[in-house]
Amino acid sequence: MEIGMIGLGRMGGAMAERLVRGGHRVVAYDPQDAAVDTAIQRGATGASSLEQLVEQLPQPRAAWVMVPAGQTTEDTINSLANLISGGDTIIDGGNANYKDSARRSAELKERGISFLDAGTSGGIWGLEEGYSLMVGDDSDAFARLEPIFQTLAPGSDFGYGRVGPAGAGHFVKMVHNGIEYGLMQAYAEGFELMKAKGEFDLDLAKIAQIWRHGSVVRSWLLDLTAAALDEDPDLAGIEAYVDDSGEGRWTVEESIELAVPTPVIAASLYARFRSRQGQPFGVKLLAAMRNQFGGHAVKKAGS
Repeated sequence: MEIGMIGLGRMGGAMAERLVRGGHRVVAYDPQDAAVDTAIQRGATGASSLEQLVEQLPQPRAAWVMVPAGQTTEDTINSLANLISGGDTIIDGGNANYKDSARRSAELKERGISFLDAGTSGGIWGLEEGYSLMVGDDSDAFARLEPIFQTLAPGSDFGYGRVGPAGAGHFVKMVHNGIEYGLMQAYAEGFELMKAKGEFDLDLAKIAQIWRHGSVVRSWLLDLTAAALDEDPDLAGIEAYVDDSGEGRWTVEESIELAVPTPVIAASLYARFRSRQGQPFGVKLLAAMRNQFGGHAVKKAGS
């Protein structure tokens, strides 16, 4: 099967390579020429523009978009839609908001173009391990393109599937990422608590390795935690700054809309916000209040 891959960052490039290894012909395009050159070296056919990518694909065409969510995705899909024809399919494998995906599906359907929102998990490890794929589809395109998903998934009969209509794939991926926030925060807090118990001089890297086997908290995230602690036990080379790419926020917003409590996910999102504040005003105010009502000492700035 032949497919176009648009966006050859770390994840998109790895996906293109996995498809090539699986016997598919991949036509690859990225605004960065170096990324296209790398894809060519790994077996893909290169394209210097969206127009050239479309020209090199047989009808009915299938193009997988793997670019940052937001305006970049909007512009790329709009440009692509103006180049392809009825019967063709666009797949968005990025972390778009599911409401945008449902809208895009409806707009493209009017032009006879199928749209699949493919929530994709696996990160930089997906090339070797495979990707978890959660697909939303209002058409019959999923069935036609299933060999693509089978190749990208960990196995031909597991790790992927159509989860609902248009928008459902990105909705499920949004919730997946919200859960991920909570899991990561729980590990971070537990290991910080153990590190604070200085009298035991705990070897956190060793403990992580112990927990990886047989423990009820074993997981791939724990595997990655163990690897990070093996590389740098004190994490001395890392700043205590944690970014977020949007899905955690959308999950909390959705929980409010549906009146479904998600306190763990919400708390983990707020913990990320706090990590970016060098001198949080709220914490300073807490110290000031204690001083006002009880005369408790405060630590002066610069001391």
